[in-house]
Amino acid sequence: MFFGTLVLMAALTPTQLAQQALIVDTHIDAPSLQANQWLDIKEMDKRNFSYALAKKGGLDVAFMSIYTSPTSDEMNTAEQSADRQIDAMEALVYRHPTKFAIVKDPKDIAKNKGKIMFAFGMENAAPIGDHLSKLKKFSDRGVSYITLAHSANNRLSDSSYSIEKKWNGLSPFGREVVAEMNRRGMMVDVSHLSDAAALEAIKISSVPVIATHSSFRHFTPGFERNVSDEIAKAIAAKGGVVQVTFGTGFVNPIAAKNTQDYFTALKAFKDQHARDIANGVKPAQTEEEFDKKWDDDHPTPKESYKAVADHIEYGVKLVGIDHIGIGSDFDGVGESLPDGLKTVADYPNLIAELRKRGFTDAQLRKILGENTIRMWKQVRAAKKA
Repeated sequence: MFFGTLVLMAALTPTQLAQQALIVDTHIDAPSLQANQWLDIKEMDKRNFSYALAKKGGLDVAFMSIYTSPTSDEMNTAEQSADRQIDAMEALVYRHPTKFAIVKDPKDIAKNKGKIMFAFGMENAAPIGDHLSKLKKFSDRGVSYITLAHSANNRLSDSSYSIEKKWNGLSPFGREVVAEMNRRGMMVDVSHLSDAAALEAIKISSVPVIATHSSFRHFTPGFERNVSDEIAKAIAAKGGVVQVTFGTGFVNPIAAKNTQDYFTALKAFKDQHARDIANGVKPAQTEEEFDKKWDDDHPTPKESYKAVADHIEYGVKLVGIDHIGIGSDFDGVGESLPDGLKTVADYPNLIAELRKRGFTDAQLRKILGENTIRMWKQVRAAKKA
């Protein structure tokens, strides 16, 4: 009896899956580097992100972080800084239109297949100042999410890094911003926020919220910058996604403790510095000298990409496969990255490790990008302005 020929489909290699899957990384800090030191496409390989590295790793959509510091907020230069960074990325696309594209909506992805696509996320809401109208301006320029605060309390929200909280959550203006972002179809990012602020943002948002670059506090006790189980569950219950970040300072408990302790020590240093100045005493150190000594005394521990896989695996068990993604923080944490996850070329290493832990290709596709796109579409579908 003839039963026909049985054709066995060979499993995709990690590299092949990376090339075929839609990979969406929700936090890459190239724009500030590009605005401050222009490098054209052939020169960019010295960074964590470049065109050649992205093509090798299978990256499709890179949410480029438009970062502004608390200092720029105090100096009223944050809006100008944000515009310069967007200008720099637009210039890169203009110079290489066959290689890069800017996507402002998930519907733009299909028509730009084959290119490295830039979406924009604003890290720290400082560029909008006190003006809700600035949300329209930056949305029109392609900003699709805003991290409400960064390393210090601001006019919208408390920061996870601030020792003393200002608002005990969101400010009245912060609540207005969340509502206006919902109305404009912009994703609300709760990475960097204090626990109280994150939970409040999740609660009052009418659409899912995202943590664009946060790992799990389960592995780093006391490190508020990573999401607690409570916050992760609240994000998932709302339909949102926790994007696991790669930096050693987020996935290694010693490095995370050093980061948390740094902000405590920095506050004490600044308080003493202010007292010295007020009393006419020359401070013993500048802030730059303080930072250098701290770094010298607290070297970054060695870590492996397997630690990132630990966080992803934990997150999936905690909140389900539909609510975990990746937000590397490439070009934002310097060399403080695990071995095997140093650049955007290295996503296949993470895929291989997760495969070993029993994740199917369908599950990996969700983590690599499908979950993020699903949520982004939901937020855009609710747009009212």
